[in-house]
Amino acid sequence: MALDATLYTATATATGGRAGTAATDDGRLSVTLSTPKGLGGDDGPGTNPEQLFAAGYSACFIGAMKAVSGRMGKKLPAEVSITSQVGIGPMSGKAGAFCISVAMTVSVPGMDRAELEALVKTAHEVCPYSNATRGNVDVQFTIA
Repeated sequence: MALDATLYTATATATGGRAGTAATDDGRLSVTLSTPKGLGGDDGPGTNPEQLFAAGYSACFIGAMKAVSGRMGKKLPAEVSITSQVGIGPMSGKAGAFCISVAMTVSVPGMDRAELEALVKTAHEVCPYSNATRGNVDVQFTIA
């Protein structure tokens, strides 16, 4: 997959891996990283890559939903929310490799369920995170 044009580039630098730090070049994000106990770490006070991915994917997917609903002539209510769970574990059939899975719970109060399911399906086709993970990451949706 190739970009037709780059509209924005984010730059971040991580040091120390899962027990280090990460920051963006503009200073808007600066986090301490900690490894969860489930991955052999000390479960320190920092965040981790899976939490950051869950937050980023949720926010991006809401943006895709807004874009798609706008094309449909509908306005998404402000109360829209997505809770993403990003799991990490050993990859089937590939010794020593790990992969992630994503489970998203989508809530749009007041929207017809069938209409919301269609919106989620279309947003999944246009969301950059969905396009980046398609075919590589198991992504499941639940309508709340």
